[in-house]
Amino acid sequence: MKAVFDAVGVRGWLHARCLGCGGEIGCGADEPVVLSSVVKVPLVLELARQFGAGQLDPADRVRSTAAYRLGGPGTSGCRDDVEFSLRDAAYLALSVSDNSAADLLFDRVGLDNVRSLVRELGLERTRIVGSLRDLLASMAEDMGAADAAEFARRYPALSDAEVFALRILDPARTSASTPREMTRLLESIAHDRAGSPQACAWVRELMGLQLNQHRLGSAFASGVRVWSKTGTLPSVRNEIGVVEYPGGLRCAVAVFTRADVLDTRMPHVDRAIGEAARAAIETIDHRRPISTCQGSASS
Repeated sequence: MKAVFDAVGVRGWLHARCLGCGGEIGCGADEPVVLSSVVKVPLVLELARQFGAGQLDPADRVRSTAAYRLGGPGTSGCRDDVEFSLRDAAYLALSVSDNSAADLLFDRVGLDNVRSLVRELGLERTRIVGSLRDLLASMAEDMGAADAAEFARRYPALSDAEVFALRILDPARTSASTPREMTRLLESIAHDRAGSPQACAWVRELMGLQLNQHRLGSAFASGVRVWSKTGTLPSVRNEIGVVEYPGGLRCAVAVFTRADVLDTRMPHVDRAIGEAARAAIETIDHRRPISTCQGSASS
Protein backbone atom coordinates (compact mmCIF):
# COMPACT_ATOMS: atom_id res chain seq x y z
CA MET A 1 0.00 0.00 0.00
CA LYS A 2 2.81 2.41 0.82
CA ALA A 3 4.06 2.05 -2.76
CA VAL A 4 0.69 3.33 -4.01
CA PHE A 5 0.98 6.45 -1.87
CA ASP A 6 4.65 6.99 -2.79
CA ALA A 7 3.80 6.79 -6.49
CA VAL A 8 1.52 9.84 -6.25
CA GLY A 9 3.71 11.79 -3.83
CA VAL A 10 1.57 11.73 -0.70
CA ARG A 11 1.81 10.37 2.80
CA GLY A 12 -0.84 7.76 3.46
CA TRP A 13 -2.40 6.04 6.46
CA LEU A 14 -4.69 3.07 6.07
CA HIS A 15 -6.45 0.29 7.90
CA ALA A 16 -8.65 -2.46 6.48
CA ARG A 17 -10.50 -5.22 8.33
CA CYS A 18 -12.66 -8.09 7.12
CA LEU A 19 -16.06 -7.88 8.77
CA GLY A 20 -16.43 -11.64 8.58
CA CYS A 21 -13.20 -13.20 9.82
CA GLY A 22 -11.65 -10.18 11.52
CA GLY A 23 -8.47 -10.31 9.46
CA GLU A 24 -6.84 -6.89 9.17
CA ILE A 25 -3.92 -5.01 7.72
CA GLY A 26 -2.67 -1.47 8.02
CA CYS A 27 -0.19 1.22 7.13
CA GLY A 28 0.24 3.73 9.95
CA ALA A 29 -3.08 2.42 11.26
CA ASP A 30 -2.65 3.85 14.76
CA GLU A 31 -1.24 7.25 13.84
CA PRO A 32 -3.46 10.32 14.33
CA VAL A 33 -5.07 11.74 11.20
CA VAL A 34 -7.28 14.73 10.43
CA LEU A 35 -10.94 13.71 10.08
CA SER A 36 -12.28 16.64 8.07
CA SER A 37 -15.80 15.76 6.84
CA VAL A 38 -15.46 12.15 7.97
CA VAL A 39 -16.75 13.59 11.27
CA LYS A 40 -20.20 13.67 9.66
CA VAL A 41 -20.50 9.90 10.10
CA PRO A 42 -20.64 9.90 13.93
CA LEU A 43 -22.72 13.08 13.74
CA VAL A 44 -25.46 11.46 11.63
CA LEU A 45 -25.20 8.25 13.65
CA GLU A 46 -25.99 10.20 16.83
CA LEU A 47 -28.87 11.90 15.02
CA ALA A 48 -30.26 8.50 14.00
CA ARG A 49 -30.02 7.30 17.60
CA GLN A 50 -31.89 10.37 18.83
CA PHE A 51 -34.60 9.80 16.22
CA GLY A 52 -34.98 6.25 17.47
CA ALA A 53 -35.16 7.39 21.10
CA GLY A 54 -37.87 9.92 20.28
CA GLN A 55 -35.65 12.84 21.28
CA LEU A 56 -35.87 14.43 17.86
CA ASP A 57 -38.49 14.32 15.11
CA PRO A 58 -37.05 13.54 11.64
CA ALA A 59 -39.58 15.95 10.09
CA ASP A 60 -38.59 18.93 12.27
CA ARG A 61 -37.52 21.86 10.12
CA VAL A 62 -34.21 23.71 10.19
CA ARG A 63 -33.25 26.84 8.30
CA SER A 64 -29.86 27.51 6.75
CA THR A 65 -29.28 31.25 7.00
CA ALA A 66 -26.27 33.40 6.14
CA ALA A 67 -24.60 32.39 9.43
CA TYR A 68 -24.51 28.76 8.24
CA ARG A 69 -23.44 29.32 4.64
CA LEU A 70 -19.75 28.44 4.64
CA GLY A 71 -19.37 27.92 0.90
CA GLY A 72 -18.94 24.59 -0.83
CA PRO A 73 -21.37 21.93 -2.04
CA GLY A 74 -25.08 21.72 -1.28
CA THR A 75 -26.81 24.47 0.64
CA SER A 76 -23.42 25.72 1.87
CA GLY A 77 -23.09 27.50 -1.47
CA CYS A 78 -26.62 28.90 -1.67
CA ARG A 79 -27.09 32.66 -1.76
CA ASP A 80 -30.51 32.58 -0.11
CA ASP A 81 -31.96 30.95 2.99
CA VAL A 82 -32.95 27.30 2.61
CA GLU A 83 -35.30 25.28 4.81
CA PHE A 84 -35.42 21.50 5.08
CA SER A 85 -36.08 18.69 7.58
CA LEU A 86 -33.54 17.17 9.94
CA ARG A 87 -33.85 13.96 7.94
CA ASP A 88 -32.98 15.79 4.73
CA ALA A 89 -30.13 17.63 6.46
CA ALA A 90 -28.58 14.22 7.21
CA TYR A 91 -29.03 13.19 3.58
CA LEU A 92 -27.29 16.36 2.41
CA ALA A 93 -24.48 16.01 4.96
CA LEU A 94 -23.57 12.50 3.84
CA SER A 95 -24.48 12.49 0.14
CA VAL A 96 -22.86 15.78 -0.94
CA SER A 97 -20.95 16.64 2.27
CA ASP A 98 -23.02 19.77 2.89
CA ASN A 99 -21.29 21.68 5.70
CA SER A 100 -24.27 23.94 6.42
CA ALA A 101 -26.55 20.93 6.86
CA ALA A 102 -23.98 19.32 9.15
CA ASP A 103 -23.69 22.42 11.32
CA LEU A 104 -27.45 22.62 11.69
CA LEU A 105 -27.36 18.99 12.86
CA PHE A 106 -24.56 19.72 15.33
CA ASP A 107 -26.75 22.47 16.82
CA ARG A 108 -29.75 20.14 17.19
CA VAL A 109 -27.92 16.94 18.19
CA GLY A 110 -25.39 18.60 20.46
CA LEU A 111 -21.61 18.43 20.18
CA ASP A 112 -21.29 16.86 23.62
CA ASN A 113 -23.67 14.06 22.61
CA VAL A 114 -21.54 13.24 19.56
CA ARG A 115 -18.48 13.15 21.79
CA SER A 116 -20.29 10.87 24.23
CA LEU A 117 -21.21 8.51 21.39
CA VAL A 118 -17.57 8.29 20.33
CA ARG A 119 -16.57 7.40 23.89
CA GLU A 120 -19.40 4.86 24.19
CA LEU A 121 -18.15 3.10 21.06
CA GLY A 122 -14.68 2.82 22.57
CA LEU A 123 -13.01 5.20 20.12
CA GLU A 124 -10.56 6.50 22.71
CA ARG A 125 -8.28 8.28 20.25
CA THR A 126 -11.06 10.00 18.32
CA ARG A 127 -11.46 13.67 19.19
CA ILE A 128 -14.14 16.05 17.88
CA VAL A 129 -13.25 19.65 18.67
CA GLY A 130 -16.32 21.30 17.19
CA SER A 131 -18.68 21.76 14.27
CA LEU A 132 -17.57 22.57 10.73
CA ARG A 133 -18.28 26.23 11.50
CA ASP A 134 -15.97 26.00 14.51
CA LEU A 135 -13.18 24.58 12.33
CA LEU A 136 -13.54 27.44 9.86
CA ALA A 137 -13.47 29.90 12.77
CA SER A 138 -10.20 28.34 13.93
CA MET A 139 -8.68 29.16 10.54
CA ALA A 140 -9.77 32.80 10.85
CA GLU A 141 -8.39 32.97 14.39
CA ASP A 142 -5.06 31.51 13.30
CA MET A 143 -4.84 34.19 10.61
CA GLY A 144 -5.89 36.98 12.96
CA ALA A 145 -8.85 37.80 10.73
CA ALA A 146 -11.46 40.00 12.40
CA ASP A 147 -14.46 38.50 10.59
CA ALA A 148 -15.54 36.16 7.80
CA ALA A 149 -15.17 38.86 5.16
CA GLU A 150 -11.54 39.52 6.11
CA PHE A 151 -10.86 35.79 6.20
CA ALA A 152 -12.30 35.31 2.69
CA ARG A 153 -10.25 38.24 1.41
CA ARG A 154 -6.93 37.21 2.94
CA TYR A 155 -6.99 33.42 2.70
CA PRO A 156 -6.24 33.17 -1.06
CA ALA A 157 -3.07 35.19 -0.53
CA LEU A 158 -1.62 32.95 2.19
CA SER A 159 1.63 31.19 1.42
CA ASP A 160 1.78 27.40 1.46
CA ALA A 161 3.72 27.53 4.72
CA GLU A 162 1.04 29.69 6.34
CA VAL A 163 -1.72 27.31 5.26
CA PHE A 164 0.14 24.24 6.49
CA ALA A 165 0.59 25.95 9.87
CA LEU A 166 -3.18 26.25 10.42
CA ARG A 167 -4.43 24.07 13.26
CA ILE A 168 -7.19 22.61 11.05
CA LEU A 169 -4.45 20.56 9.32
CA ASP A 170 -2.82 19.40 12.57
CA PRO A 171 -4.33 16.20 14.03
CA ALA A 172 -3.07 17.27 17.46
CA ARG A 173 -5.18 20.43 17.34
CA THR A 174 -8.30 19.60 15.33
CA SER A 175 -10.91 16.86 14.96
CA ALA A 176 -8.89 13.69 14.53
CA SER A 177 -8.83 9.92 14.88
CA THR A 178 -6.83 6.93 13.61
CA PRO A 179 -7.53 4.67 10.61
CA ARG A 180 -8.00 1.69 12.94
CA GLU A 181 -10.60 3.49 15.04
CA MET A 182 -12.51 4.51 11.92
CA THR A 183 -12.75 0.91 10.70
CA ARG A 184 -13.93 0.00 14.20
CA LEU A 185 -16.67 2.63 13.84
CA LEU A 186 -17.64 1.22 10.44
CA GLU A 187 -17.66 -2.31 11.83
CA SER A 188 -20.02 -1.28 14.62
CA ILE A 189 -22.37 0.33 12.09
CA ALA A 190 -22.18 -2.68 9.76
CA HIS A 191 -23.01 -5.12 12.57
CA ASP A 192 -25.79 -2.95 14.08
CA ARG A 193 -23.80 -2.45 17.27
CA ALA A 194 -23.50 1.34 17.05
CA GLY A 195 -27.21 1.81 17.65
CA SER A 196 -30.48 0.13 16.85
CA PRO A 197 -30.64 -1.92 13.64
CA GLN A 198 -32.88 0.79 12.16
CA ALA A 199 -30.44 3.58 13.04
CA CYS A 200 -27.43 1.72 11.65
CA ALA A 201 -29.30 0.70 8.48
CA TRP A 202 -30.25 4.33 7.83
CA VAL A 203 -26.66 5.53 8.22
CA ARG A 204 -25.51 2.80 5.81
CA GLU A 205 -28.21 3.83 3.35
CA LEU A 206 -27.18 7.49 3.43
CA MET A 207 -23.48 6.66 3.08
CA GLY A 208 -24.40 4.52 0.08
CA LEU A 209 -25.87 7.62 -1.57
CA GLN A 210 -22.62 9.59 -1.52
CA LEU A 211 -22.12 11.20 -4.92
CA ASN A 212 -18.32 11.31 -4.82
CA GLN A 213 -17.22 7.99 -6.31
CA HIS A 214 -13.75 9.13 -7.41
CA ARG A 215 -11.86 7.73 -4.40
CA LEU A 216 -12.82 4.36 -2.89
CA GLY A 217 -15.43 3.71 -5.54
CA SER A 218 -12.98 4.20 -8.40
CA ALA A 219 -11.18 0.90 -7.68
CA PHE A 220 -14.14 -1.46 -7.62
CA ALA A 221 -16.45 -2.89 -10.27
CA SER A 222 -20.07 -1.74 -10.49
CA GLY A 223 -21.27 -4.97 -8.88
CA VAL A 224 -19.38 -4.14 -5.69
CA ARG A 225 -21.35 -1.98 -3.25
CA VAL A 226 -19.50 0.78 -1.42
CA TRP A 227 -20.99 2.88 1.36
CA SER A 228 -18.58 5.56 2.46
CA LYS A 229 -17.78 9.15 3.42
CA THR A 230 -15.04 11.42 2.12
CA GLY A 231 -13.16 14.19 3.86
CA THR A 232 -11.32 17.02 2.10
CA LEU A 233 -9.19 19.95 3.20
CA PRO A 234 -6.24 21.74 1.60
CA SER A 235 -3.66 18.96 1.01
CA VAL A 236 -5.96 16.37 2.68
CA ARG A 237 -7.92 13.64 0.87
CA ASN A 238 -9.67 10.97 2.97
CA GLU A 239 -12.35 8.33 2.72
CA ILE A 240 -13.73 5.67 5.02
CA GLY A 241 -16.22 3.04 3.96
CA VAL A 242 -17.32 -0.54 3.68
CA VAL A 243 -16.81 -2.55 0.48
CA GLU A 244 -19.36 -5.32 -0.06
CA TYR A 245 -18.65 -7.95 -2.72
CA PRO A 246 -21.40 -9.98 -4.44
CA GLY A 247 -20.13 -13.20 -2.83
CA GLY A 248 -20.73 -11.85 0.67
CA LEU A 249 -17.24 -10.60 1.60
CA ARG A 250 -17.43 -7.29 3.46
CA CYS A 251 -14.41 -5.19 4.41
CA ALA A 252 -14.18 -1.89 6.27
CA VAL A 253 -11.40 0.39 5.09
CA ALA A 254 -10.18 3.83 6.14
CA VAL A 255 -7.70 5.76 3.98
CA PHE A 256 -6.20 9.13 4.88
CA THR A 257 -3.70 11.06 2.75
CA ARG A 258 -1.69 14.25 3.05
CA ALA A 259 0.08 16.01 0.18
CA ASP A 260 2.87 18.55 0.38
CA VAL A 261 1.11 20.77 -2.14
CA LEU A 262 -2.18 22.65 -2.00
CA ASP A 263 -3.67 21.79 -5.38
CA THR A 264 -7.46 21.84 -5.20
CA ARG A 265 -7.73 19.10 -7.82
CA MET A 266 -5.68 15.95 -7.34
CA PRO A 267 -7.41 13.17 -9.31
CA HIS A 268 -4.30 10.99 -9.10
CA VAL A 269 -4.56 11.05 -5.31
CA ASP A 270 -8.29 10.30 -5.45
CA ARG A 271 -7.58 7.21 -7.55
CA ALA A 272 -4.71 6.17 -5.29
CA ILE A 273 -7.09 6.06 -2.32
CA GLY A 274 -9.16 3.44 -4.12
CA GLU A 275 -6.09 1.54 -5.34
CA ALA A 276 -4.59 1.40 -1.85
CA ALA A 277 -7.89 0.26 -0.37
CA ARG A 278 -8.28 -2.52 -2.91
CA ALA A 279 -4.66 -3.63 -2.42
CA ALA A 280 -5.19 -3.77 1.34
CA ILE A 281 -8.39 -5.78 1.06
CA GLU A 282 -6.74 -8.22 -1.33
CA THR A 283 -3.82 -8.65 1.09
CA ILE A 284 -5.90 -9.58 4.14
CA ASP A 285 -5.34 -13.17 5.23
CA HIS A 286 -8.88 -14.48 5.76
CA ARG A 287 -7.62 -17.82 7.08
CA ARG A 288 -6.68 -16.34 10.41
CA PRO A 289 -9.24 -16.69 13.21
CA ILE A 290 -10.45 -13.48 14.79
CA SER A 291 -8.73 -14.24 18.09
CA THR A 292 -5.25 -14.32 16.56
CA CYS A 293 -5.47 -11.74 13.78
CA GLN A 294 -2.83 -9.05 14.10
CA GLY A 295 -2.92 -6.09 11.70
CA SER A 296 0.39 -4.58 10.66
CA ALA A 297 0.90 -0.90 11.35
CA SER A 298 3.72 -0.61 8.86
CA SER A 299 3.08 -3.08 6.05
